[in-house]
Amino acid sequence: MPSRTSLPPHRRPPLVVTADGDLLDDLLRLAAAGGVEVEVAADSAAARTRWQPAPLVLVGSDQAQACLRARLPRRSRLVLVGRASDMEPGWQVADLLGAEHVAVLPAAEPWLVDQFAECGVDGAMPARVVAVVGGRGGAGASILAGGLAVTAARARLRTLLLDADPLGGGLDLVLGWEQLEGLRWPALTGADGRVDAPALVRALPSRGDLVVLSWDRGDVLAVPAEAMAATLDAARRGREFVVVDLPRQLDDAAVTALQSADRAFVVVPAELRATAAAARVAAVAAPHCHDLSVIVRGPAPGRLRAAEVARALGLPLAGTLRPEPGLCRGLERGEAPAAGGRGPLADLCQRIVTELTGQAPAGAA
Repeated sequence: MPSRTSLPPHRRPPLVVTADGDLLDDLLRLAAAGGVEVEVAADSAAARTRWQPAPLVLVGSDQAQACLRARLPRRSRLVLVGRASDMEPGWQVADLLGAEHVAVLPAAEPWLVDQFAECGVDGAMPARVVAVVGGRGGAGASILAGGLAVTAARARLRTLLLDADPLGGGLDLVLGWEQLEGLRWPALTGADGRVDAPALVRALPSRGDLVVLSWDRGDVLAVPAEAMAATLDAARRGREFVVVDLPRQLDDAAVTALQSADRAFVVVPAELRATAAAARVAAVAAPHCHDLSVIVRGPAPGRLRAAEVARALGLPLAGTLRPEPGLCRGLERGEAPAAGGRGPLADLCQRIVTELTGQAPAGAA
């Protein structure tokens, strides 16, 4: 169903999940009274990619069991809503679903109007979330993720770079930050509720407007989906721009992060086998993100064109990256990607950040 919203793209509307026409009419009326429009999803499958970004989610009693079976991630500001005649089993389901409130109509109508109105108040916007995944190993996704985060920080956006790949080398190494003190993922894997955003930012390694959540050099640990959801919720409240570096094999935490993304990119070298591998990655990622596109990285030893790669993947072409020999040398010296603001990577990152936020990095044309 098309989005019922005329809001600017950086302000996401509340999400209503119901196939009950009468309940939907009531909720649309209450949203109008609160001065906002809403997005509507008839079932859990339609809600999945909009579940995390929405500032408020209302699940109708008719869809509560389906959302529970779909294992949608826990999140803050989740409300189970219905009429008294439909809500008797709803209290137990609400607890399992992680709903913070149960709203019984018509008694809860004034409260729901207030909740909708809060979503329309001008003020701090939730952070834009960008996800990056490699089409094959060594595609350069982590370098792009680091470049996007560095570029966003240069644009004076409060930025979080989040490493969701437990088998990667660590994004702190990409930035040259491995010596900085601060929390790494193992300290946060137990989070399953609301994380205090300012406290999280203060605890992480940081320089200026950029903070990083990466891995330590200890044992490999899986991040529970609940911990990822809680961390991303805090990031949306406490930052303005979030970049997530995803693993190629998506675990539950990575899927949760991808579902939170406003936009996601698959990075693919301009090679035939890389394109074939990326097709598998894209097929797995696409159902979890409403805006997935491809970035093609040169050189192209077989003269494979970027447009041909995009067509093979069935994805829009978001950009290309020309070879940049000095980039790898700089990384070995501990220089963060795109830090100088010049070169193919910096140019692409500047364009993406500006498209998403309207904010140009300092010194950009």
